[in-house]
Amino acid sequence: MDFKLIELGQEEFAFRNEENGTVIGEITWTQLADVMLVEHTYVKEEMRRQGLARKLVDRAAQYARENDYKIEPVCAYVASVFDDSNEYEDVKV
Repeated sequence: MDFKLIELGQEEFAFRNEENGTVIGEITWTQLADVMLVEHTYVKEEMRRQGLARKLVDRAAQYARENDYKIEPVCAYVASVFDDSNEYEDVKV
């Protein structure tokens, strides 16, 4: 699945997947220097329970690694993924 980096403005960004102009999945953050403050994860209702939200977290973590950033999860889903897995230790604040 392809996630496009979108600049939302005012240091706000997202990775988004769309089909026919409809957002299927999205993870959004505010960039604060070298910290990505991840605020929201969204998956279209009929696409839930298929691992898309986790793929969004993985893509955000990959982006953080590529840019030597850290991630501070505000989003409850991202926080729970970080708590449940040690594969994100290198990007945690």
